[in-house]
Amino acid sequence: MPKQKTHKGLSKRVKVTSSGKVKCRHSGMGHLMSSKNSKRRRHLSSSAVVKSAKAQTIKTGLCK
Repeated sequence: MPKQKTHKGLSKRVKVTSSGKVKCRHSGMGHLMSSKNSKRRRHLSSSAVVKSAKAQTIKTGLCK
């Protein structure tokens, strides 16, 4: 049976921390910033931690 390949599109968007959590960026930061207030923009710019149910699927795609 061959090895499973890493999903390259996914690997560019998420990172796995040393404790095993999956980090990603918030959605909604691409454009239309003027309609969002500064507090919302500031919180969206930080990284987010993916929920555990979705994290298992992501780790499978990353072959970790």
